[in-house]
Amino acid sequence: MQTAAEIVCDEDNGGITLPDGFCASVVIDSLGPARHIAVAPNGDIYVKTRSEEGGIAALRDTTGDFKADVIELFSDMTPMGSGILWETGMAVHNGYIWASNTEAVYRWPMPENGALVPGGNPEIVATGFPEQESHDSKSFTFDDSGYLYVNVGAPSNACQESSRTPGSPGLDPCPQLERQAGIWRFHADSLNQTQQQDGLRYAMGIRNVVGLDWNSENGSLYVAQHGRDQLNTLWPELFTTEDNAELPAEEILRLNEGANAGWPYCYYDGRQQRKVLAPEYGGDGEEVGRCSEYLDPVTAFPGHWAPNDLRFYTGTHFPERYRGGAFVAFHGSWNRAPLPQGGYNVAFIPFQNGDLTADYEIFADGFVGAEEIINPGNAEFRPMGLAVAPDGALYISDSTKGRIWRVVYTGEME
Repeated sequence: MQTAAEIVCDEDNGGITLPDGFCASVVIDSLGPARHIAVAPNGDIYVKTRSEEGGIAALRDTTGDFKADVIELFSDMTPMGSGILWETGMAVHNGYIWASNTEAVYRWPMPENGALVPGGNPEIVATGFPEQESHDSKSFTFDDSGYLYVNVGAPSNACQESSRTPGSPGLDPCPQLERQAGIWRFHADSLNQTQQQDGLRYAMGIRNVVGLDWNSENGSLYVAQHGRDQLNTLWPELFTTEDNAELPAEEILRLNEGANAGWPYCYYDGRQQRKVLAPEYGGDGEEVGRCSEYLDPVTAFPGHWAPNDLRFYTGTHFPERYRGGAFVAFHGSWNRAPLPQGGYNVAFIPFQNGDLTADYEIFADGFVGAEEIINPGNAEFRPMGLAVAPDGALYISDSTKGRIWRVVYTGEME
């Protein structure tokens, strides 16, 4: 049963802005580049990091002030050929601590007898994915029926014959769709599964997903897709620099088995509110063509905001209007010039009439520490991971310095 979250606030909300009635406190500062995050039933926090000392940081508060005063590092799951323990998925689920690197999804039994970190080597649950350099994160989530869902990103921008080369046409059909650019489903309780022998391609035509979550209310998988890049630099006769800054939209997709979101043949134009044919496949920025056959997003965000986590609010601590809705952490853009960079915030999408709405609002902001920035390196903080704690508090991680915020509601419980 959910309990009311204890109200602990920092005077300046740890440097971020929130809606009226909410406040934040800093759980830990300067942990180092932090990625996805999970909170255990006892309140311990597990954070995937980009660390050479241990790929997961385990945090514990022993004084009741919601500040991490015990920190332990564990996990040496280094991908082949890498000197750094990369990055992506982190979860506490069904009695296990789960994580992933670029090659596999793995787990440990939850620590016992008051221990903070698990012992021994993890069990490998899913592996055997294609080797690739770009979009190699293996983010994951679970449904309510014992399945594990894993993103396998596309190893390219737009499946061109010559990658990121001006005027190069797209491969048609795109061979990357066979084992990449989609979501694969596995059994969450089986070990040593491989993509080719045990995985089911659940959905396809998805360029890359770093944030995904299962919605128990309507029994659907939701993912936050990173849209393609370089429309103007690859096709300057068709697109302006302003087009390049705004297009394509970042898409929140509701996926059912067999869904096809249309990458690389199509992209979603948020200004026209429709999918249009990509220039690599004969598009001119207006033509729809075969794109009418593919899945549209439920919610579209501005281009290049980089959605890196998506989390449904399953708690009861926040007011009623937030319950069942989705929070999305935007890591921030790098390629919106000549416009200012965008994103660097946490958005909220309400859930109404059985689905997420097309409209959204900015929930947490101020992470960049300035009015606007031109270079992402100038951002003080970049939102990365999200987690809903057992008491209903929302946790946000930062990939720049490793700050973690705990957000609570200060008003009356509804």
